[in-house]
Amino acid sequence: MPSPVSADRPSAHPPGRGSVEALITQTRRLKGDVDAVRRDTRNDGSDLQERWQRALYDLALHQLDDLDAHLAQLRDGPEPAPEEPPGAPAGHATPAAPAHGSLLSRVGSAEWNLLTDEASWSGELYGILGLDPAAPALTLDELPSLVPEEDRPKLTAMVTDCLVDARPVDGEFRVLRPDGSERTVHMMGEPVLGADGSTASMWAVLRDVSELRRHRRTVRETEDSLRRDRGRARTEQRLAAELREAVLPPWRGSLRLPHQGPATLDLATHRILPAATRLPAGGDWYDALELSDGTTLLSVGDLTGHGVAVASGMAMLLGAVRGMAMTGTPPGQLLHLLNQLLDATVQPALGSAVCCHYRPQSRTLVWAQAGHPAPLLYRDGTGRPLEAPDGVLLGATTGAVYGQAEVTLEPGDLLLLHTDGLVSGQSGADAVDRLLGLAPRFGAARGAQDCVRTVVEEFGGEDREDDACVLVARVTG
Repeated sequence: MPSPVSADRPSAHPPGRGSVEALITQTRRLKGDVDAVRRDTRNDGSDLQERWQRALYDLALHQLDDLDAHLAQLRDGPEPAPEEPPGAPAGHATPAAPAHGSLLSRVGSAEWNLLTDEASWSGELYGILGLDPAAPALTLDELPSLVPEEDRPKLTAMVTDCLVDARPVDGEFRVLRPDGSERTVHMMGEPVLGADGSTASMWAVLRDVSELRRHRRTVRETEDSLRRDRGRARTEQRLAAELREAVLPPWRGSLRLPHQGPATLDLATHRILPAATRLPAGGDWYDALELSDGTTLLSVGDLTGHGVAVASGMAMLLGAVRGMAMTGTPPGQLLHLLNQLLDATVQPALGSAVCCHYRPQSRTLVWAQAGHPAPLLYRDGTGRPLEAPDGVLLGATTGAVYGQAEVTLEPGDLLLLHTDGLVSGQSGADAVDRLLGLAPRFGAARGAQDCVRTVVEEFGGEDREDDACVLVARVTG
């Protein structure tokens, strides 16, 4: 089809072959880079963020494929017109069918002559609309018969803008093909002016954008799912944090227990050192409580996982610890009962804990642990972990038995209890060594609160993978 004379601008000169070849090279290099990143993106359907990223990569590759094919057409020029078969009427050569799925099969052109009411279509347009290429091309009055009723106003408005107002048109509408399938067509058209300046015909390029719209719809749907998922995550973060704050001890700064009597403990804590990741609140807890027999309960623990369910489980455990401690249950038996409690819950869970009873009259500490880091004892400028009695993780096995250990403290001794997320990226001896290295600074501290500040200064800025809490107790008499 000859290039029309546009109503608003002359035809542009085609670009040079060398410049187009350079654009093709850049496009194909970019396609390779995008495809390489796409292949490295995990897509097992388990993560909405990854599904959204994969959909965007697919959309980008689809558009780059089309750009590559468009540039190749610019470089190679238009396809030669097919030869007319013997005996065929003039101007009615059967168009050659391009390869299915290629860009050429998705882009067609048409011209509708207003003076003769004739229509001329490229072979590709027949394929897009699913019509027999041997049949006459549809006129502008007949074209709406292929369009769903709700999309016909779009098509009518575009044709009116072009023919009546002599304006270029650019829009989309759906097409119902004779085989029952539906395609989305993007039409760009311009009026072609006659010698007297009036509109003589309408020329248009129509592109099948069904696959492109499918990719964009996938991106939009996964983006919507991701937005909803993030909203739920924010709600869960807020609820879990509020629940945890509601059940942890309300006191801030330092605390002295027991309130009366000898060998008082100077206590301080940092409520929670958060993880670097924006996960919902975890199951870390700490507690200090004066018991009815004059002893003091010290405990820290961590229920594995994050979110409202874990925070709720932590609240249950902390409530059980307080209740059993008030009845005089010793630390080893207390952990045994906590293990039974977790074993009886509907949702399986694992947790770790340290429970200590401090007897102020004798300055003795009786303690037990369930798969948790041992308390660290600092004395005279040096530190060491307490020798841990036997104890497995809470919820790990039915009927577990937890041993107890006893140590006598001296005035000025300092105990540090913490959950295992405190030292990021390290565990075992390395983590303990870092904490024990704070002994000289603890020795120079005025009280437990200064010691907690030292811990926060040392470890608070780290990109930890999990929440952490710390409890410091200093023997003052």
